Amino acid sequence: MTAGILLQIAQTLFAILLAPLLLGWVNQCRAWLQGRGAPPITQPYRVIRKLFHKDAVIAHHASPLFRFAPYMIFSCMALAAGIVPMIANDLPFSPAADAIALVGVFALARVFLALAAMDIGTSFPALLMVFFTASLISQSTELPAIVESLAHREFAIYPSLAFAAVAFWMISIAENARIPVDNPTTHLELTMIHEAMILEYSARHLALIEWAVALKLFTYSALGIALFLPWGIAPAGDWGALPLAVLALFAKMAGGGFLLAFMEAISAKLRLFRVPEYLGTAFLLAVLGMLIHFLLEV
Repeated sequence: MTAGILLQIAQTLFAILLAPLLLGWVNQCRAWLQGRGAPPITQPYRVIRKLFHKDAVIAHHASPLFRFAPYMIFSCMALAAGIVPMIANDLPFSPAADAIALVGVFALARVFLALAAMDIGTSFPALLMVFFTASLISQSTELPAIVESLAHREFAIYPSLAFAAVAFWMISIAENARIPVDNPTTHLELTMIHEAMILEYSARHLALIEWAVALKLFTYSALGIALFLPWGIAPAGDWGALPLAVLALFAKMAGGGFLLAFMEAISAKLRLFRVPEYLGTAFLLAVLGMLIHFLLEV
């Protein structure tokens, strides 16, 4: 039990500490693909460190909620990172790793961000449809059970998972404010979504939000790996498979980061009013995946 708790803490800290590294890798790959000079892969760490050493500038009439929101957002992302099976499948948080509960954690972070600024839409219904497709195949809504079912059963092709994977990719792009939904490197008010909601933050509050952004990208990447590329995750009770699981996670994260950078390099940002259509397409693909499961796979 003690070993399991220590491994749970280690996985959560692993995600928190390495999340900026994934963001740095994506930014570096994107710069290479666009023919620009690439920033150091450790640049997100430097930005976070610099922000933590600055004094916060807060509006005179800001409510306590404004100050509390960054801590709550970061805590939600850290909790989600601890829930998602990354390197092992039998951790103490496993009973809490329910797909619907995980969506609730993401939604809670979004609620606090929306209360601190102004939100424009949500992709959580589409995300639920993606989870329902995987849940119907594995007959469970618990992420460890889904991973165990998909990773360690006989190889089979599931057309429903293909639609769900595309929908999940689109959802991840939207939720992490990446191109074509948003441009994380711009500060033009007419072209940005995420940055407009955090313009009033500075210093440690902005550092926590930027860290939470990196952690959110890391968690969504780990979630996509757990659902659609679960091979390599250590099965329950197999402690000897942990080193290979860590190496597999690094390889998958590096490949996913390069693919994200490549897609951003060849894509253009959507007009703001086309974003609901984008999310609607993701929802439609997720629903199609679930219907295909009933029509072809049951």
